[in-house]
Amino acid sequence: MIPAIPWEAIELLAEASLWVAAVRIATPLVFGTLGELICERAGVLNLGIEGIMVIGALVGWFSVHQGADLWTGVMLAALAGAAFGLLHALLTVPLALSQHVAGIGVTLLATSLSYYAYRLAFPKVTTPPRIETFKPVAVPWLSEVPVLGPALFVQTPLTYLALGAVVVVAWFLHRTPAGLALRMVGENPEAAEAQGIDVIRVRIAAVCAGSALMAVGGAFLTMSAFDAFYFGMVNGRGWICIALVVFASWNPLKALFGALLFAAIDAWQLRLQQVVGGDIPYQVFLMMPYALSILALVVMSRRAASPRALMAPYVKGERR
Repeated sequence: MIPAIPWEAIELLAEASLWVAAVRIATPLVFGTLGELICERAGVLNLGIEGIMVIGALVGWFSVHQGADLWTGVMLAALAGAAFGLLHALLTVPLALSQHVAGIGVTLLATSLSYYAYRLAFPKVTTPPRIETFKPVAVPWLSEVPVLGPALFVQTPLTYLALGAVVVVAWFLHRTPAGLALRMVGENPEAAEAQGIDVIRVRIAAVCAGSALMAVGGAFLTMSAFDAFYFGMVNGRGWICIALVVFASWNPLKALFGALLFAAIDAWQLRLQQVVGGDIPYQVFLMMPYALSILALVVMSRRAASPRALMAPYVKGERR
């Protein structure tokens, strides 16, 4: 019989440190989910996200290690992500190849290339070289608000960038002509073509932009959360982002909530292990964020309406 969770475990939810950790854990998920959301809104499923986050983590970290400043590292990581996004887009949009197969291929290529490049640069190094990372920046006045202040306003610049990106992407998709064109391409590409929109170009641009955001999420891991590059550090975050897009019903603001929910459960289970001790196997705690995410996904996906042209190949002039 599983013992009851003690009251101390519930009290953990009121600690500011838990929510500080939750926002930090959520940051790469926010970048990745926004990037995947943009791709899927245009009708392209990007299963290359896991590998793109890995290449972003390596390029950002290695650029800084070689002497670039932190923001240059972020920009180079984004460019690397956009390059792999372009590869995925060329395979799936004009060539109309399987988005599933192409995406998994991009993940395998980007991941393998990252590990190979790392071993090529550091063939005999057992401990990864470290860099100076982004430091937390406290927002005056707001950082002094109990619980919420430290969680949201004592974070690194990349976390602020992620929160800002949610607002920008939401505004872009729902308040701009370009965002309307992107959503139209994902819903009804034939109607978009009739309005003079270049469906192929819009989809390629969306996948490149989304992949750049994914790579920045990977760069956060090596340039903000940690200070080095490790094999396996992305650890399935890309796949979680794909699930979060469905959980959010392709809405950027809901995506932020989903990322924070997953991250909060993850941060909570780490502290639960210390409170409960050996009464419950630690594997149960490690499973909690994923099990609850699956449950939430099942509940939310029943009402989620995906873009109607998602994963549907488009050939100009051809009617379905």
